Amino acid sequence: MTSIAIYDSTLRDGAQAQGVSYSVDDKLKIVERLDALGVAFIEAGNPGSNPKDLEFFARAANLALQHAKIIAFGATRKVGIRVADDANVQSLLKAGTPAIAIFGKSWDYQVLEILRTTLEENLAMIGDTVRYLKQHGKTVVFDAEHFFDGWKDNAEYALKTLAAAAEAGADCLCLCDTNGGSFPDEIFETTRTVCASFPNVAVGIHCHNDSEMAVANSIRAVQAGATQVQGTINGLGERCGNANLCSIIPNLQLKLGFECIPGEALRHLTNVARSVSEIANLPLNDKAAYVGGHAFAHKGGMHIDAVVKNPVSYEHVNPELVGNSRRVLMSEVAGRSTLLARINAIDPTLSKDSPETRKIIDRLKELEHEGYQFEAAESSFDLVVRKMLGRYTPFFELVEFKVIVSEPSVNDVNSSVIIKVRVGDQEVLTVAEGDGPVNALDKAARKALERIYPAIGEIRLTDYKVRVLDSDQASAAKVRVLIESTDQNENWTTIGVSTDIINASWQALVDSIEYKLLRDQEALRQAA
Repeated sequence: MTSIAIYDSTLRDGAQAQGVSYSVDDKLKIVERLDALGVAFIEAGNPGSNPKDLEFFARAANLALQHAKIIAFGATRKVGIRVADDANVQSLLKAGTPAIAIFGKSWDYQVLEILRTTLEENLAMIGDTVRYLKQHGKTVVFDAEHFFDGWKDNAEYALKTLAAAAEAGADCLCLCDTNGGSFPDEIFETTRTVCASFPNVAVGIHCHNDSEMAVANSIRAVQAGATQVQGTINGLGERCGNANLCSIIPNLQLKLGFECIPGEALRHLTNVARSVSEIANLPLNDKAAYVGGHAFAHKGGMHIDAVVKNPVSYEHVNPELVGNSRRVLMSEVAGRSTLLARINAIDPTLSKDSPETRKIIDRLKELEHEGYQFEAAESSFDLVVRKMLGRYTPFFELVEFKVIVSEPSVNDVNSSVIIKVRVGDQEVLTVAEGDGPVNALDKAARKALERIYPAIGEIRLTDYKVRVLDSDQASAAKVRVLIESTDQNENWTTIGVSTDIINASWQALVDSIEYKLLRDQEALRQAA
């Protein structure tokens, strides 16, 4: 198997995505997850650009990483000065990383019009900087910025920039599709030419996704001879993002036989994708290949029947290989055998002809007629099944709650909730404020129950959706509320339906809490 060095830029390129701002602690957590995944390099930022990155590199020096090398990222020396006098280059050395990535211009247009210098000076800037860093014992990756645009404009000069880096001792020449406008055939032919021109230096690929080609372009570059692939988890990055490593790694490793990360580590991929999404405070794309919540989800009755008989009928890989799982969606179009698979996870003794199965299916159809939609709220479906089978005892009972809304808000607080819940023989009364009635209700429920069930403190609501079901009823319309929750180990979605949005929210919130407590309870039983 040909080994491919996976070079992750989530902490640098990914940080340039709109809406992303990592703290130093965030970056350290992501480093630990990427190292466990087995990537070769983690590009962690530019130590010359901001104090946060300086702090990160200082703290990262104390990490005991098993697989990855931390890389500091920066530019070649500035125009017209000695490399030893360049403050940014010196900051790269002070970062103390074993490897450094240097980007330089490979497009003559960029040299003449953006840097406003000569083509010869640009070559000197590249060579001087790489040579200086090699003299200090660093592994050096040269990122040839705008390489493919430069190749189309002036291939001879683009190659000269690579030669300047190679002659100075660069360990890898990374070809960058900086504007993300190239097509796979262009990437393949150009990369193959570069690999033939520099047979003794590793060649890498760095693609942006502006034409939705970044994954395909990266794979074609590898097929042309590139042995390093740069990208980010979940494709995070500026504009349309960077090449998505969550697709590239399994495509190369499972489909094409390249060795990107240790085989068993591939099972961490989905968890890493979800963790990075949580840390970045961005929703994970459910339709993402391999790691998305919908990647191995089946809804159509005939599809599910086939998958139950043999998963290869509608799955291109085993979801467990990437740490994901198969989902059989509960809906009105699912057949009896489909629902049975989910029911059997709770009670394996039931058959599709059991009276209990028939009752559950009938109840499902009643609820969906009322507006419930369990394909997006499987956790609530599980609770419905348990209740109907008599296999569930609620952890708490609502006695009552009162909601008070005041406008205008004061310090972003406009709602308060008084709630009374019963746990066994104990009644708990508490009050909480929030920036809306649902937020206040969530806080009040947690405040009342966390003393009895501390695990509730692990729950974080990650999404809240409301849909009007019968708009002709105007403000009296029935609404469906979906709440997505996480405890960092698992994501789950619950549902509530009512003509009262607060009541619908309460239903979904209760199911979210009870699902978490039930799952933890069962985990303890299995451990015992």
